[in-house]
Amino acid sequence: MHRKVRYQGLDRMTSPEAQRPPPTERSVSQDSQDSLDCGSMEDYWSEMKSIEESGHGGYEELERRSSDEAELEEAWLQEAGLSTLVSGAPGDGPTEAILSTLTRSQAALVRKRLDNYTQTLRKRNKQPIRHVRDVFSSVDAPSIPAKEQIAPVSPISPISPKTQRPSKLPIWMPVKGESRVPDCEPSRDTLSSEVPYSEGAAAHRKGKDCLDCQRVRRDDRTAQTIQPFRPKLGLTKVRDLSSEDMKKISCISLIELSTFYDCLGIELKRNRTVRSKARESGIFGVPLATLLENDQKLIPGSKVPLVFRKILSKLEQTGLQTEGILRVPGSASRVKHLRQELESKFYEDRFDWDQVRHNDASGLLKMFIRELPCPLLTHQHLPAFVAVQKISLFKHQIQALHLLIMLLPEPNRDTLKALLEFLRKVVANEDKNRMSLWNVSMIVAPNLFISRGKSTKLEEMQGAPGSAQLVRLLITHQDLLWTVPSFLISQVRKMNEAPVSKKTPGSEKTKRRLLRRRNAERDKGERSEVSDLREGVIRVHAPLHAKVSMAIQLDSETKAKDVMARFDCETRGSRSSSKRQRQYLFEVGGNIGERCLDPETHLLDLYRVNPTCEWIFKPRTT
Repeated sequence: MHRKVRYQGLDRMTSPEAQRPPPTERSVSQDSQDSLDCGSMEDYWSEMKSIEESGHGGYEELERRSSDEAELEEAWLQEAGLSTLVSGAPGDGPTEAILSTLTRSQAALVRKRLDNYTQTLRKRNKQPIRHVRDVFSSVDAPSIPAKEQIAPVSPISPISPKTQRPSKLPIWMPVKGESRVPDCEPSRDTLSSEVPYSEGAAAHRKGKDCLDCQRVRRDDRTAQTIQPFRPKLGLTKVRDLSSEDMKKISCISLIELSTFYDCLGIELKRNRTVRSKARESGIFGVPLATLLENDQKLIPGSKVPLVFRKILSKLEQTGLQTEGILRVPGSASRVKHLRQELESKFYEDRFDWDQVRHNDASGLLKMFIRELPCPLLTHQHLPAFVAVQKISLFKHQIQALHLLIMLLPEPNRDTLKALLEFLRKVVANEDKNRMSLWNVSMIVAPNLFISRGKSTKLEEMQGAPGSAQLVRLLITHQDLLWTVPSFLISQVRKMNEAPVSKKTPGSEKTKRRLLRRRNAERDKGERSEVSDLREGVIRVHAPLHAKVSMAIQLDSETKAKDVMARFDCETRGSRSSSKRQRQYLFEVGGNIGERCLDPETHLLDLYRVNPTCEWIFKPRTT
């Protein structure tokens, strides 16, 4: 009886008058919401009902922000790569390198978080290991109230606890040789990432002229598709960077996202999860990292769980043109039976995929996502995804999602990408399967955003169109969201160039001795090769080619694709050319770990940004 009354309430909420939140509580921008062809929310509530009736509602109930804010602030500092600020260890390594690259707004945000951590410990009568004043200092800079800290504060920078002398952090500038602003004006339907998003958000909040705002204000209704602006240094996709550099990208992204939300006046909360013992074997309810560890024993280099790829492949083979795919549920008993068979037979390669119908595969797909012990969007960052609905400007929503994708752990990011690529294929076959972009978004949203143990409350009903809109943005802008913002790469280059603080005299002497030895060996090995190189001439190494290296004179028009074409010409007549793997040009070392270059990269501009790197022509490793 209770369930019947409850769903009568849902029916009332899905009436045309009740589908939108009240005017004072609208969760997405007026123009963006008005431009949505929402139609009925029936698909959303049908999916909600199906989830609850299945008994597999997804994730455990989350514990919201508690009175112990110090624990949450400490978790934030650790995830941002600033753990030594709370551990009491001497300033060294990643922490000092990260702090040396921050903008004034980012540094102000870190100081506020650290100050909040310090003050919370004091309230608990527990002395902090390092006080905020030991890390940050500025001339005549008293404690700033939270409301006043939305705008950038006076320049600050980290200082050594030994010197205790204040020093100023200059306004953010990219690495030497890299342009602060785009070389040409981005078009109205492109998003430039040359400058930190928080700088534009601060200007927007102050009411100043913002280039992004000016482009969107003219006609928000048609600005529903944004492409990445292509800088001279080339676009960088997530898979183009080394794992070490992506870890640094993640740390800076968290600081930038918090600064971005702070500049917009949006409180960014974090979930503190109740730890539970996760399964270490099987298929469903197993952490992504554990699944991938098991999969990589079978197929080295796997980035997405094999069972997830198999389910997607099955749906692509039989379901893309089926009317109502994802919407029409499969038989609950059959899905339960197939789940049990997958658990026992999948890794033994005895599971019969021919018995799986497309609607059953759809049910398995959604069940896999819901039963992950940690949500696909992660416990700690799920509130930040939901908070995107509170952002009024469309481009700022895209920027927030862009930073959030950079924050996701690699298994989550790769699995989400595989899911979105499949959903885009479903939408592309709308004329046959009758699944529009909005239909797909409404059905997927509950599986990504609704937590187990939560009843369908009024505020969740009002936020339903907003969560579906977030899925819609993820599907339509996935190509942009999986490119790394240029300003983050610039900050990583600065981190890699930052001098390492010395630890002890002995270790410093050892370090200098090893450095001299390495430089001597490098100079000895390269003297014969590079003695003829002049300014603007690079030597490209191609270990898999007959001609293992080639000196190339760069000019302002030389692009990576031109160098790649020259090596392709060298091997075009080779007998093994038809079997060779596709190869790309990489920059390795210098102020970057490793980066696969966009074919449109202007090499002379990159040479000036990273003059000491090596240029290698080779296949991708992943």
